[in-house]
Amino acid sequence: MTTPPGAQGDPSNEPGEPRSGRWSDLGRPPLNAASLRRALVRDGGLWSDFQLVGRTGSTNSDLVALATGGKAEEGAILVAEEQDAGRGRLDRRWTAPPRSGLFFSVLLKPTGVPVERWGWLPLLAGVATATALSRAAGVDTALKWPNDLLVTVDGQERKTGGILAERAGPDAVVVGIGINVTLREDELPVPGAGSLVLAGATTTDRDTILRAVLRSLGQWYEKWRSVGGDPARSGLQDTYAAGCATLGRVVRAELPGDKSITGEAVAVDGDGRLVLATAEGVQQPVGAGDIVHLRPAGDQGDTGDTGDR
Repeated sequence: MTTPPGAQGDPSNEPGEPRSGRWSDLGRPPLNAASLRRALVRDGGLWSDFQLVGRTGSTNSDLVALATGGKAEEGAILVAEEQDAGRGRLDRRWTAPPRSGLFFSVLLKPTGVPVERWGWLPLLAGVATATALSRAAGVDTALKWPNDLLVTVDGQERKTGGILAERAGPDAVVVGIGINVTLREDELPVPGAGSLVLAGATTTDRDTILRAVLRSLGQWYEKWRSVGGDPARSGLQDTYAAGCATLGRVVRAELPGDKSITGEAVAVDGDGRLVLATAEGVQQPVGAGDIVHLRPAGDQGDTGDTGDR
């Protein structure tokens, strides 16, 4: 994989920009690229390449460009210490101080899986990430459908990360994951945001956490792909439902054109859609691509986007 256009391999030390100097925050050491590459890139494994850049606009945008240009293969991993144009669903912005989190994207080519099942990839990434965070950092992590990672801070659920999947040509998908690791309360972009450190993580070592997430992601992806992407046979559908904080709650799905559907979230169906049981007795599935916001019923506010790519 070649270096993404515009990416800087080392955070700048330019005058007037001390916050992006490599050692400007000793409490947030840089990732160890050589060690991570040795641990992750192995013959016969999924991960084929590991690249770390100091700063870029968006790892998702960079990896999509590399993939569509034929300069990245399946299993390529692109990590940035800082992003200044990170994106979430519907192009919502992601902001975080340098080295305060994990911002990375991976390239997947799910050959043998019908395209209609590719919509499970962001949900699969959510399961893999939540599992890894619980094991590696000791933080109980829940999933908010379709793409948010939730932790508990002072008795309240807060969004500490998110996932964004994008097509990269006819045969590939780039999955981006963002996780707030060491953000302090005064650094949070919005009140509804959180971080692993605020949730009482047993470790905030980003090398350890990144290795755990990527290994978990690789295991879940291979299991899902080996059965043709079948969410039931791979165990993905049941595992996602077990960890999904949205299920059992009354929510309002806001749709384009000022339309909305309110109902109890009762299931995630075989296509990865959230099924709402409405007051009229109808079970209405909604897809991630159909909604603008998903909120608790009665909540009129917007806490913004705090954890996507």
